[in-house]
Amino acid sequence: MIKAKKSLGQNFLIDQNIIDIIVSTIEIKDKSILEIGPGTGNLTINILKKGPKNLLVVEKDFNLVEKLDKNFGSKIQIINKDVLKIEENNLSNEILTVFGNLPYNISTEILCKWILNIRENNFWFDYLILMFQKEVADRIISDFNTKNYGRLSILANWKLHIKKICDVKPCSFSPKPKIDSTVLLFQPKKKFFQLKEPKNLEKLTRIFFMHRRKMLKKPYNILFNNNLEVADKLKIDLNLRPQNLNFETYFNLTKEYENLRC
Repeated sequence: MIKAKKSLGQNFLIDQNIIDIIVSTIEIKDKSILEIGPGTGNLTINILKKGPKNLLVVEKDFNLVEKLDKNFGSKIQIINKDVLKIEENNLSNEILTVFGNLPYNISTEILCKWILNIRENNFWFDYLILMFQKEVADRIISDFNTKNYGRLSILANWKLHIKKICDVKPCSFSPKPKIDSTVLLFQPKKKFFQLKEPKNLEKLTRIFFMHRRKMLKKPYNILFNNNLEVADKLKIDLNLRPQNLNFETYFNLTKEYENLRC
C-alpha cells in the first residue's frame, strides 16, 4: 500500500462520483491528455476508459511511478519529474487537455507559471481541469470589489475563461485534507489584452496587493514614481483600494508601465 507523503502535498482522490464528474467535464475521446499528479491512478483509470488518443502523466514521487508503470504499462507515458521544472511547451507536438489534482502547496505556482509562459496566442493546451484548495479557487474566480479578489484573480482571468465545476469534500480523498477543494475548468480566450512581457502584470499586481487594505497611492507611486499622468489618463482614484480596480484597469496600468520603460 502506498502511503501519501505530506511533504509532496499528496491527497489521493478516491470518490468515484467526483472522478466521474471530472472526466465527464469535456469530451476527451481521441484527444491527447496530460495528467498532473496521477498518484495511485484512480483518475487515470477513468481517463483511459474515455478512449483518449494518448495519455501523458507527470509524477514526481518515484514510488508512485513504479506503481503506475506496473498497473498501466504502455497505456500511459510517465514523466518522473517535478511539474514546476518541466517546459510544458515541449511536452507534446499536439495540443493537450490537462487534468490535475494539484498539490495544494504549489497549485498557485503551477497555474501562474503556465499563464506567464504563454506567448501571444500560442496555447499548448485547450482545456485545464484542475483541483484546488477551495479558498484558492475562490480567489481565482472572484471579481473586483470582493474580498477574495487579488493578483491571482487578475492573472487567471487575463487569458482564460474560468468555470467552476464542483466543490469536493475532504471525505473524497485519502488521507482526508482538513479543507474543502474545488474543481475548475479553464479555456483559452481567443482574444485577450496584449502586453509586451507577461511578468510585468505579475509584478504590478504583486506590488498593488502587498497592502490590499491600504489606498492605491503608495503602490502606485512605487511603480510610477509619483507621476500622476497615468492615473489621470485612466481616471483612477488613488484613494481607492486595490480590490476596487477591475481587470481591465490593471491590464491598462501594466501597458502604461511598459510604455514608460521602453
